[in-house]
Amino acid sequence: MNHPISRRTALQSLACGFGSLALADMLHASENPLAARQPHHTAKAKRVIFIFMQGGPSHVDTFDYKPRLERQDGQMRSFDDARTFARERRVIEHRIMKNMWPFRRHGQSGKWVSSLFPHIAQHVDDLCFLQGMHTEGIAHGPATLFMHTGSINLVRPSVGAWTLYGLGTENNNLPGFMTICPSMGNGGPRNWANSFLPSAFQGTAIGRAGMPTTDARIRNITNAQRTLDEQRGQLDLLQALNSEQARRTASDSDVDAVISSYDLAFRMQTQAPGILDISRETPETLRLYGIGQAGTDNFGRQCLMARRLAEAGVRYVQINYGDNTDNPAWDQHSNLPMHATHARNTDQPVAGLLADLKRRGLLEDTLVWWGGEFGRTPYAERNGTGRDHNPNGFTQFLAGAGVKPGFVHGATDDYGHHAIDGKVHMHDMHATILHLLGLDHLRLTHRFDGRNFRLTDVAGHVVDEIIA
Repeated sequence: MNHPISRRTALQSLACGFGSLALADMLHASENPLAARQPHHTAKAKRVIFIFMQGGPSHVDTFDYKPRLERQDGQMRSFDDARTFARERRVIEHRIMKNMWPFRRHGQSGKWVSSLFPHIAQHVDDLCFLQGMHTEGIAHGPATLFMHTGSINLVRPSVGAWTLYGLGTENNNLPGFMTICPSMGNGGPRNWANSFLPSAFQGTAIGRAGMPTTDARIRNITNAQRTLDEQRGQLDLLQALNSEQARRTASDSDVDAVISSYDLAFRMQTQAPGILDISRETPETLRLYGIGQAGTDNFGRQCLMARRLAEAGVRYVQINYGDNTDNPAWDQHSNLPMHATHARNTDQPVAGLLADLKRRGLLEDTLVWWGGEFGRTPYAERNGTGRDHNPNGFTQFLAGAGVKPGFVHGATDDYGHHAIDGKVHMHDMHATILHLLGLDHLRLTHRFDGRNFRLTDVAGHVVDEIIA
């Protein structure tokens, strides 16, 4: 500290501090940076569950059926490809590779889905597919950062942090933004960070990629050595000292955030352990998510935890299917058949989450967002058995609050290489998600270093065509 507090001064301050605890509780709502705030306009969604498929699933093998790939399988063709040109410094020909799994139509909407996702296929009439997605970044790191923060190379706040900054939390006893088993690579903590927003809006990570979800916990959430009353007394003493430090340093958002985080950590002891304990669910619900089954158990637990957190009022929940290796989960450059393993691990859990949200009435005001940082090419990479990165055209889907169900927006060309119709840039996706939450992406700004910043930078438009 710049101004050490003497024992006498501390005791004098604490006496006043203890006497004002009741008043502080009364004023907490107005001083709490996480207190719920009114949206800019009527919201269709109250919260978001983002299902991140790390590594870039192949859209042409999952949700974007391209018969031409079957007809021209094995033929050589030149593709306008920024990644190939950056690597080879010349335009080269590639061997077209057919869809590796059969497609068929599903639901009343007749949506084409490959056999990789038989469970999700049963929910196509609840899903809104955006098949003209395109983004920035041709490598995993930049593209992942861009999807999470709207920037390739600058440190910017994440989507979840902006959401919490704009709306606050629905539950003062839990963090408003949580990410389950995130990867430490390709942006790592920057993908759930607050950056230049006040520290209170940073995401809370539970576990990390590569760790079994059964071990994903909020560490030190309970104290076996002290009763709640004893802990309350300790916290009151500590917070009085913190408050004195905050008074001496005038306005310091970091100190204020520490004070708020200590209060939140204390309150979390009464709610978080129970919410993260999925053993309270019925056997039928556990089966719905594939929990207890080989392959699906791990991600099923993430999906069920996400539902419980959303139900408890966490504003933005992210679940992550990935790992901490240099070649993240869906990144099959030479072994595309591995898509079958990843699809099998995630298909039933995602479908279970959709079904569970719907039957509980939560899908009406919860926006579900599924996708990877980019798609994959229609050709075999280096004449191999995998596909390269493709930021020029790919598919993501939304479900729930405010989006048209059983709807397909946009398209890629006949090869699935470039988005050509109903193009949706990642800035547009961010603008649309904020709009559904009741936030105007043009007005949701924060002043830093002499200028106003926003999630969508100086771009982005709301995709009105997909809004119900």
